[in-house]
Amino acid sequence: MTEGAHVPSGPRRVSRRIGGIAESATLAVDAKAKALKAAGRPVIGFGAGEPDFPTPDYIVEAAVAAARDPANHRYTPAGGLPDLKQAIAAKTHRDSDVEVEAAQVLVTNGGKQAVYQTFATLLDPGDEVLLPAPYWTTYPEAISLAGGTVVEVFADETQDYLVTVDQLEAARTEHTKALMFCSPSNPTGSVFAPDEVRAVGEWAHDHDIWVVTDEIYEHLTYGDARSSSIVKEVPELADTAVIVNGVAKTYAMTGWRVGWMIGPPDVIKAATNLQSHATSNVSNISQRAALAAVCGDLSAVDEMRAAFVRRRSTIVSMLNDVRDFTCPEPHGAFYAFPAVNDALGREIGGRTASTSAELAELILEQAEVAVVPGEAFGAPGYLRLSYALGDDDLREGVTRIQKLLA
Repeated sequence: MTEGAHVPSGPRRVSRRIGGIAESATLAVDAKAKALKAAGRPVIGFGAGEPDFPTPDYIVEAAVAAARDPANHRYTPAGGLPDLKQAIAAKTHRDSDVEVEAAQVLVTNGGKQAVYQTFATLLDPGDEVLLPAPYWTTYPEAISLAGGTVVEVFADETQDYLVTVDQLEAARTEHTKALMFCSPSNPTGSVFAPDEVRAVGEWAHDHDIWVVTDEIYEHLTYGDARSSSIVKEVPELADTAVIVNGVAKTYAMTGWRVGWMIGPPDVIKAATNLQSHATSNVSNISQRAALAAVCGDLSAVDEMRAAFVRRRSTIVSMLNDVRDFTCPEPHGAFYAFPAVNDALGREIGGRTASTSAELAELILEQAEVAVVPGEAFGAPGYLRLSYALGDDDLREGVTRIQKLLA
């Protein structure tokens, strides 16, 4: 607001509920990097969590054909096209070894809507949600917006960023309603081994705690790491778990906005009722594209994975060569999450950063490299860098950071 501008008096203009929501830090960093590039600055952005590959041609062609079909020019069921829901159920059995019916699927406008609607459906005011940290920046906002209370459970790099059952048990109270579980993880790239997934699932089942499991990075694992659905490992959780997933990462479809919830029929029916008033159906064109994606093979993700393996090796090696950075090797997704506490408090480029947020700002201003500070993920003292960008930009960007902090 400009100096001297009139500040309206009277009733609150923005509700406390909405006014308390923080902007998505990852999208904000990405937007700032793009704006600087548009202004002519040679900024390299490590902020966006999206593959730099185009959506496969056969998926695009399915969308083009769908756009020409008048049937897709009209409203369709709020919960999703029946063919797509059936295909998602089949894909879940194929990829996760979890059997579900089409009636247990709700197609949403991306994974974010699936996360919010899940918590809006499950939580009442006062319900607590255990949230392992570092966490994806949207999780706490979705929980709070739905009326829940966030209880953070932090695991640092010495634990490979993986919380233990003992930590979860220590945080559990009589008000604990749910656990947010994400493996492979955004922002750390850590992956729970099947026996670790099983231990967490059995603990949740024993204490009658709901599990909301985000499996959107299920196909992006490296080396010996493998993603394992918590519902597959502990089938008894089927009645108290919601699986969140989507086509964004596996098929390079972040902009198409198609995700889904899978859960018990009563929960999915209630969430569908909510969606019928919030957005109605997801774009039919995007749904037809998603149908082609989930019915196809996984050759697209195989090609991406090969590139990510190469980039992962490069970025981890180079980040560990940055003075005062320590970067564990991620086993999934496409993020590196170095610890940078040792770089705080010393002079860098004529300035001193006391927090990782200040360090990220300094790196952007002086090295023209955009990274996301750990504060966005409940982890001050860390940075997140996505390696879903071209090899040349990746090398150049980290080289600039190396020189700045040398």
